[in-house]
Amino acid sequence: MLTEEARERVAGWFAGRLPAEWQTAPADITIDREEITLRLTIPDVELAEDATDVARAEARAGRASAFREETRAQRMEIAREAQHRYDAKVSWGVVVGDHAELWTHVAAPVMTRLRQPQRLVLDTLVDAGVARSRSDALAWCVRLVGQHEEDWLAELREAMQSVADVRSKGPAA
Repeated sequence: MLTEEARERVAGWFAGRLPAEWQTAPADITIDREEITLRLTIPDVELAEDATDVARAEARAGRASAFREETRAQRMEIAREAQHRYDAKVSWGVVVGDHAELWTHVAAPVMTRLRQPQRLVLDTLVDAGVARSRSDALAWCVRLVGQHEEDWLAELREAMQSVADVRSKGPAA
């Protein structure tokens, strides 16, 4: 688990490194062991008040696509610097109004041992066409738990951070 200080260092570095014109709000940064994901909030599109929801959605998708292409070289340079500095892959996404896209991300393999009842759950999801494989089924289950247990997971992460803080104040090994 990353310490709060490590998260603050990464967030601080990106706050200083990202061009101000790329964001209308601070970048939303998510960090795990393998990846740093940045979601940049860029200015919303300006359309006539009577524009339809479909037109607004398409305009936002177009703005996101244009931003991706126009900033590609500079984003890749920033990513290279950050990957060298923090030894983690950098992934990018953008938010325009209520439209969000994640352009790149790491799909990290996770090894696990499951007993037959758990494997049967995964196989049921595969057989029902919900997932293509056991791996997809497991990812689907993790996403579902994350959506439905967000408050509980946030409380658990907060408790883990408290434990990490206490450990860091203890004697050095």
